[in-house]
Amino acid sequence: MRYLLAATALPLLAAFPALAQIPTPERAVTDPKSLTSPVNSDARAVPLADIGASRSLGSVAWSIDGKRIFVATNLTGRTNIWRTDAAGSWPVQLTQSDDAQTGLTASADGQYLYFQQDVGGNEYSDIYRVPVNGGAVENLTNTPDRRESGMLPGPSGGLVALSTKLRSEGQSNVAVMDANGVVRVLTKEADPQYGWSPIAWIDGGKALIANRDRVDSKVGEVWRIDIATGAATKLIAKADTVYTAADATADGRWIAVNTDVDTGQIHAGLYDSVSRQWKWLKPTPWEQTASIFTRDGRTLIFGTNADTRSTLYRYDLATGTETPLAIPPGVNYPVGSEPRSPDGRTLMVNHSGADSPANLYLYDLTAGTARPATQLAIASLQPAALPKSDVVTYKSFDGTLISAIVTMPANLKRDGSNPAIVLPHGGPTGQAQDGYSRYATAFASRGYVVIQPNFRGSTGYGKAFQDGNVKDLGGADLKDTVAAKHFLVDSGYVDAKRVGIFGGSYGGFMTLMAIGRAPDEFAAAVQWFGIINWRTMYRDQDEQLKAYQRSLLGTPDSDPRVYDAASPLTYIRAAKAPLLTIQGENDIRVPRGQAQEVHDILKAKGNVVETIFYPAEGHGFQKKENQLDSLTRTVAWFDTYLKPSSAR
Repeated sequence: MRYLLAATALPLLAAFPALAQIPTPERAVTDPKSLTSPVNSDARAVPLADIGASRSLGSVAWSIDGKRIFVATNLTGRTNIWRTDAAGSWPVQLTQSDDAQTGLTASADGQYLYFQQDVGGNEYSDIYRVPVNGGAVENLTNTPDRRESGMLPGPSGGLVALSTKLRSEGQSNVAVMDANGVVRVLTKEADPQYGWSPIAWIDGGKALIANRDRVDSKVGEVWRIDIATGAATKLIAKADTVYTAADATADGRWIAVNTDVDTGQIHAGLYDSVSRQWKWLKPTPWEQTASIFTRDGRTLIFGTNADTRSTLYRYDLATGTETPLAIPPGVNYPVGSEPRSPDGRTLMVNHSGADSPANLYLYDLTAGTARPATQLAIASLQPAALPKSDVVTYKSFDGTLISAIVTMPANLKRDGSNPAIVLPHGGPTGQAQDGYSRYATAFASRGYVVIQPNFRGSTGYGKAFQDGNVKDLGGADLKDTVAAKHFLVDSGYVDAKRVGIFGGSYGGFMTLMAIGRAPDEFAAAVQWFGIINWRTMYRDQDEQLKAYQRSLLGTPDSDPRVYDAASPLTYIRAAKAPLLTIQGENDIRVPRGQAQEVHDILKAKGNVVETIFYPAEGHGFQKKENQLDSLTRTVAWFDTYLKPSSAR
């Protein structure tokens, strides 16, 4: 049955009940007039082909001897595996495939590199291996109806821990795989809302520390699993509370845990599994996450996510001293299933900044210095020429503080004539962070003021804020997003009639809700694989995704009015803005038919609408030609509808 609802437009500011301000970490409200466009003679429109040619940093892994590094990156236009010397060398390609290869980990004997790969973006990956010196690729598991992912190499015996999930079920379980690819499932989860993941091998490979997490990320438990028997023992848990293990010392005594207990904000602690006592890191109002112990077990690496910007620290277990790692500011986190080098001296870190695309950095834990191990960006994407960002805070309709990242073009006049683009992020349980964005770079280098709001529902601002749009998707969070536009207009730089909106996944949903529910706010729109019909999505999607959707909206039967209010189809006939939609044909999250449904409605109504489908692509575009084509089409769409003809 198709659910096409009434097309009556609801005035944005009158359609929602008054809500109380949601508490978030204290911070000053930004005066929009404080935004400035820098004078920069080096500024220029970065060629889209150059942005498209910047390679991604996917999964990484150390060789067993620590002399080489394996990197999954799209140097050829496909995310395949490359090998380079840890000391520095020209990369050598190990694999070739049209499908993305991720989740790298070295076999215990050092002869093979394991990785995971799906088919055309269908998200049901198998485990493969390739000889570390090159050769034939083998599919070890070959299970089309079961996903294997999240590999964690064991200390001995050739075992690899991983997560498995059947296509017919929502839940996932912990399993071990031997050197021949034989998988033995250890846990037997019955609740489709929960998934298990291996975190750390302990006791010489006899046991695992594992997480059992609810799909909405609001409940988590820490368990110990015996490898021989599969017996699982609950170590840390509390009702309606997140406890998530990040790592454990080799003897299993200390477990690094992230939790929201007592504070409503994720913070890090160390749990002594022998004494059952806690040791807490210094409190902060911002999100704080434990990451990994050093190999000697004396130091914990952890990070803070302070209002979109992250910093890594080392915590000395003996003294409680916290010391920041000397890595350039931006977005920084240890990367790979095993970021530590075999000798324990070096840590692999993913680093990016607003004006510096992602690279793999090697951090020397002894010397306290970092150096880039890759150069993935094309030469034109240098900090001197790229637009910069600012983190701003504004008040939404109910007084709730909303943070956003503003990327300001150079050399603009404050005359209210400039175009702008609002970029809502995906999720909704996600966050815009102040790292490199190819979209912000493309738009801002072409004269668009760009804002990426962290609307309610975003992570990083506490549990109450993250829950702020449950059963209200496209409601108050949309008002937060529209307020981002008005913040830019109030800066004096932006023309209110020349503001566009663009997003993917939940950002695509927000785009569709914006043009239907607030049809006079945005002059042009682009949405990539955005949710259009929650009812048909619930009916057709994977069981795990169904469980996540229930956590946000309930079910179509139990909460029909919630579904009506959160459906773009309720409002889309009121849309006026020209709409470009781009979609993967193999998307299991937002099926192709959803995009076609909106296209047909708007086309019949006489709206300007265009819809593009990419074959053999899923929820996001992996092939470089599609990444470049989608970016090029998006920029051209906004140039056509937001810029005067003389400026194109």
